[in-house]
Amino acid sequence: MRIAGQKLTGKLAAIYATVIIITIVMLLPFAWMLSASLKLSSEVFVFPIEWIPSNPQWSNYVDIWTKIPLALFIYNTSKLTIIVTLLQLFTSSFAAYAFAKLHFPYKNALFLGYIATIAMPWQVYMVPQFLLMREFGLNNTHLALICLQAFTAFGVFLMRQFYMSIPTELCEAARIDGMNEYQIWAKIMLPLSKPALSTLTIFTFVTTWNDFLGPMIYLTKTELKTIQIGLRMFISQYSAEYGLIMAASVVALIPVLIVFLSLQRFFVEGVASSGIKG
Repeated sequence: MRIAGQKLTGKLAAIYATVIIITIVMLLPFAWMLSASLKLSSEVFVFPIEWIPSNPQWSNYVDIWTKIPLALFIYNTSKLTIIVTLLQLFTSSFAAYAFAKLHFPYKNALFLGYIATIAMPWQVYMVPQFLLMREFGLNNTHLALICLQAFTAFGVFLMRQFYMSIPTELCEAARIDGMNEYQIWAKIMLPLSKPALSTLTIFTFVTTWNDFLGPMIYLTKTELKTIQIGLRMFISQYSAEYGLIMAASVVALIPVLIVFLSLQRFFVEGVASSGIKG
């Protein structure tokens, strides 16, 4: 038992050491970006790296607001991200409830067909979508991106798997008490699905906030552009101002960190629970 205990301790130590090393490797680029954002452009690529600048250039975080309309880009991105996230939470949970707890013809076939669209790259139907939005007169509007991103097969799959783990007896008891399907969804399923909703919120928020190709295709007016397009404009106009570019990148990263850290305690639980039943 003692030898086995020593082996177990050694294995745990190796696992922890591996996790720590991987974590450090993953965080190094972010640490370098934060360090570079406080340097002059001439100091960014100096080797060896000065991780803590001796003369921090806090003015970088002031200058980025005047070089480009960064506040406007952040507002546009926040608007799109919040609306798309709320719509995806609504549509995904609503459709998932039907696929998980209701009975209707060809339910499984419809679900498999819908989920199969995940395997299709967006580049395949990117042009037909653009032509469709153009026919609707939605080019150069945020509404085009909202309409295209309001529904997600991944969200339906995630929520449906979580709903499958909730006992069907709860729904049957609610029906006996006189509740309709809308009330069951709103008063029983949604309160019980906070982990899955939090997980979907993180995925949707990060994906929409970091979306580059969609806004680049549909938005050409400066007053409509998002933060990712704004950063690309900044790099094009000030390609040598690496300190300012890194400062703008740090500002763009902050909302994502806030959302993830706020919901991370539900994240693992949501992913694990969504895989209980297939």
